[in-house]
Amino acid sequence: MIDHTKSCLIIIDVQNDFCAGGALAVPAGDEVVPVINRIIPLFDHCLLTQDWHPGGHGSFASSHAGRNPFESIDMDYGPQTLWPDHCVQDTPGAGFHPDLDVSRAEMVLRKGFRQDIDSYSAFYENDRKTSTGLAGYLRHRSLESVYLAGLATDYCVAWSALDARREDFEVFLVEDACRAIDLEGSLDRALGEMDRYGVTRIRADDLKAPDASCGG
Repeated sequence: MIDHTKSCLIIIDVQNDFCAGGALAVPAGDEVVPVINRIIPLFDHCLLTQDWHPGGHGSFASSHAGRNPFESIDMDYGPQTLWPDHCVQDTPGAGFHPDLDVSRAEMVLRKGFRQDIDSYSAFYENDRKTSTGLAGYLRHRSLESVYLAGLATDYCVAWSALDARREDFEVFLVEDACRAIDLEGSLDRALGEMDRYGVTRIRADDLKAPDASCGG
């Protein structure tokens, strides 16, 4: 049973560029949309994250001569996977999937907007030190549990889940409301790490609430 007073659904990066036809399409990424829309009404608190890169972002392969997407390089803050240009600010690719119900979101948290540092997690940028302020926001609203859904399981969702545990939140991964990129076993590694750090894996049908309202 979801505790309405202490729980928040965090919907990670369900954006056009991560869905079918997008610049960095996650396989079957569109399939998360109806599942997420079905569970949104079970929560009083819902928020969205949005990848929001400036043009020429440091995580783009096109910003590094001779480099290709999905290669890894060393940045000032550590290893960084290089990606195709995606979710560039104010482009259609950065927009939310048109069928995603965004009407109930109480906040949109944008990440990856600093030129020289990527940000997978909703809680910290990839230097593992720069906070987005999300933990403080959740605590200020007396929220103790987070439920994660969205894209991609093995990157932004997993990093968000692990950082939420780092911040001592109870964390639930809604597995069928997520899809993975799965680069060279990255999904199994991410799931294993989430298991080790106490992230509880559930499915959408496991979620129950006293009623179907999602008031603010």
